[in-house]
Amino acid sequence: MHPASRAPRRAAAAVTVALLAAAVGCAPQPEEPAAGTSSAGNSCAKGELDTRTAGKLTIATDEPAYEPWFEGDDPASGKGFESAVAYAVARQLGYGKDKVVWQTVPFNKAFAPGEKTFDFDINQVSVSDERRKAVDFSSGYYDVRQAVVALKGSRAAKAKSVADLKDVKLGAQVGTTSLDYIDDVVRPTRAAAVFGKNDQAKSALKNGQVDAIVVDLPTAFYITGAEITDATIVGQFENQGGAPEQFGLVLDKGSALTSCVSRAVDALRGDGTLARIEQQWLSDAVDAPVLK
Repeated sequence: MHPASRAPRRAAAAVTVALLAAAVGCAPQPEEPAAGTSSAGNSCAKGELDTRTAGKLTIATDEPAYEPWFEGDDPASGKGFESAVAYAVARQLGYGKDKVVWQTVPFNKAFAPGEKTFDFDINQVSVSDERRKAVDFSSGYYDVRQAVVALKGSRAAKAKSVADLKDVKLGAQVGTTSLDYIDDVVRPTRAAAVFGKNDQAKSALKNGQVDAIVVDLPTAFYITGAEITDATIVGQFENQGGAPEQFGLVLDKGSALTSCVSRAVDALRGDGTLARIEQQWLSDAVDAPVLK
């Protein structure tokens, strides 16, 4: 009886050992994290991110690069709000100015579906659920409102409310929240004029092809202060919904860098860096009548 009882125990022990060996063999190894996951300790190591080019950080924006976001159409200068923010984020990630490579990407292409050629894009791109279907966004780096610009003395310049704009010929750049505000908030009786770039929208305003254009508020202040001096800011729109509209850095959908870049932006907001950069480059864009 005893030999017979030991045989099943030996068989059971063998099965147990085999199962343990299989379990150990299938266990995830620390040095090989699963695809699509990120380890805070490894993936966000300063200066050692899994970037497009090893040891470099590729940042994209449109051309021309407008003021006050970039100064002198030169993103690499570090001057202008978004240029300064881009380099601050780069430093936070462990990349000095000499490790940053700039790339030109049209506004609409930055958040269109498809693999990106940059690590992140900075170009006044507002975060939205619709855009999140195609790309990732960092935490917001700037809270923004949209504004209406018209020539002084024009009928559009006299508008005091959203209702006063319904019969006005409005224009905006394609793919922007500025255009969304025309279509969804103003709902004008005439279809909005749509332009490939803000330069075209500004030319149309100067030439009388449109009565007013919609742009973000800092851009409105720059247009009226430096580019079209006979234009005025009619007013700014209220934020739609509970949260403010925010600009975010654009990354490839599912990018392993998204959490690292968001942490960098959050750190810059937390230590006051973003506020200081805003004060330096956007301090003139502080107030305008609210259109209700």
